[in-house]
Amino acid sequence: MQLEVEKTALWSVRGICKSFPGVRALDDVSLNIYGGEVHALLGENGSGKSTLAKCLAGVYFPDRGEISYQGSPVVFHSPTEAREKGIATIYQEFSIVPTLTVAENVFLGNYKTRKGTGSIDWRTTRADTQKVLDELCLELDPDAVVKNLSVAEQQLVEIAKAVSMDSSLLIMDEPTAALGLTETKHLMELIRRLTAQGKAIIYISHRLDEVFEIADRVTVIKDGRFVATKPVKGLKMGDVVRMMIGFDIEQHYPKEVHLQETPCLEVENLCTENGVNNVSFTIRVGEVFGLGGMLGSGRTEIARAIYGMDRITRGKIHLNGKEVNFRSPGEAIALGIGLIPENRKVDGSFFNFEGPKNITISSLKDILQGPILSLAAEEKVGTKYIKKMNISPMALERSVQFLSGGNQQKVIIARWLFSRARLLIMDEPTQGIDIGAKLEVYRVINEMTADGISVLLISSDFPELLAMSDRVAVVRDGEILQVTEGKKMSEYELISIASGVGLENEVVA
Repeated sequence: MQLEVEKTALWSVRGICKSFPGVRALDDVSLNIYGGEVHALLGENGSGKSTLAKCLAGVYFPDRGEISYQGSPVVFHSPTEAREKGIATIYQEFSIVPTLTVAENVFLGNYKTRKGTGSIDWRTTRADTQKVLDELCLELDPDAVVKNLSVAEQQLVEIAKAVSMDSSLLIMDEPTAALGLTETKHLMELIRRLTAQGKAIIYISHRLDEVFEIADRVTVIKDGRFVATKPVKGLKMGDVVRMMIGFDIEQHYPKEVHLQETPCLEVENLCTENGVNNVSFTIRVGEVFGLGGMLGSGRTEIARAIYGMDRITRGKIHLNGKEVNFRSPGEAIALGIGLIPENRKVDGSFFNFEGPKNITISSLKDILQGPILSLAAEEKVGTKYIKKMNISPMALERSVQFLSGGNQQKVIIARWLFSRARLLIMDEPTQGIDIGAKLEVYRVINEMTADGISVLLISSDFPELLAMSDRVAVVRDGEILQVTEGKKMSEYELISIASGVGLENEVVA
């Protein structure tokens, strides 16, 4: 049970302004943060949410404005000073060190030392890490090296690191972006325990259902400016969306049906060394075929096998009627298969390249002038697809690391449109992007299927998966348990089958 919200703000920001070259990220933003409450910070990608969080965390120094703790102004010149004052942050981009263990990461910069010697007390550090992991209900080995963990497990280490600090304010920037249903549930329970202790939480998320479940108040920022702060009680989701994007959305999931009878991909009794077990399904031309399941169910492993990333030990794959056996992603790409990976920042984008280079790299032969790459042709292609995909014009001249998550995702989609891929594997395509960018992705999916392109869609957002897929295959332990039309399956049924809860009932039925 939460404590009663204090009358005096625990933390507050007043008139915060922050500019970067050519961009005013924050323009006179103010808000109060109370102990014992979850304060959601909402807005589209690029609205200024993360910039405000980084000002509070000491990463950025505001150009103007004031940060106060219990009514007294404070100035942070570094993240260390913010942490010492009681602010812990879970960033959307990982801040963990891949070559260190879980325990080393959790207490990095805050190791327990032995009295008298000043040397690190590794036994205590490991034991304290185990306490934090137990509190979070996480089954992680404190001695595991982080680079060997999955993306979701690395996110959990990030959360454990922030929770380990004795903080009065915990800033969570997209904390569930890479988490499955079970991990998200544990996080929600932890947040409730923290607020019951009087701690304040700033919760930044594009998943509005989570916000309405856990938040007490919401503040919306648009184009770097404060829009409104409202209590969640009595607020409707449509009201929040309207404040975020400036207009009403008639249909959240604008699904169009374009599937044909001709098979595009046929998978028969597929098995791999990574746990895919006797998987069979067919994707038709123009179809969106969804893979639904819990974290670690084998969805991504099925996609990796089709894309030539994992060795197939048994089974057959037919593409456009011909048997194929891809030994590498290059062979899959050559025959018209593209992949949008789960971790677009690490596996999908060339962050030091501008938009056009990221787009044309899938088919460099198409911009050759003799044996030499034509920069003029590359710019022409880039301009065409950046306009077609409604990508920020900034992508023409700046590296993609400076683009919002939604724009980065659309650059990767443009890459495969340019390569003329006929089957596109989309693994968590809307993860960490705002509602406006999600609608753009859905629009592009409709355009692709209308053009005869098939889509293999993997998403942990089950309402999205069911709404945008023509058919959904439920995956558990590397096996497909059931294939059903998306519109005929409820979210409850999907979760029940995927988690194993509904298996007994399914068999009896």
